[in-house]
Amino acid sequence: MLKTYSAKPGEVQQDWHLIDMDGQVLGRAATRIANVLRGKTKPEFTPHADCGDFVIVINAAKVKLTGNKLDDKMYYRHSGHIGHLKQENARKLMERKPDEIIRHAVKGMLPKNDLGKKLIKKLKIYADAQHPHDAQKPKTLKIK
Repeated sequence: MLKTYSAKPGEVQQDWHLIDMDGQVLGRAATRIANVLRGKTKPEFTPHADCGDFVIVINAAKVKLTGNKLDDKMYYRHSGHIGHLKQENARKLMERKPDEIIRHAVKGMLPKNDLGKKLIKKLKIYADAQHPHDAQKPKTLKIK
């Protein structure tokens, strides 16, 4: 009789991966990052458990957006007060906070529950090539 394996919390080993975003397309990279954070690249993947790895993203300021998305894609945020909806295109957000574009894209691909909030904390994004996670010995991950 076959049984379905279900990973328990703390049972899965969590590795660290390093992704260089220099010249990478945002959507393709965000999909790969979300899959690694979620744990879908591992054979012991369990949908309701945190089976994923940590991801370090460097050179976030050098990410590419295809077509006219730098000028046409809008990002919105709201302060909670009436009439305080702020909007900003991708070009301005890239100048101000280049890591937020990647965080926003990856967060939209994760579950919209407590598990998604836990997984997004395992994503570390840096605008340039320097990061403080050398002690974790991250493995370089290529994006096709």
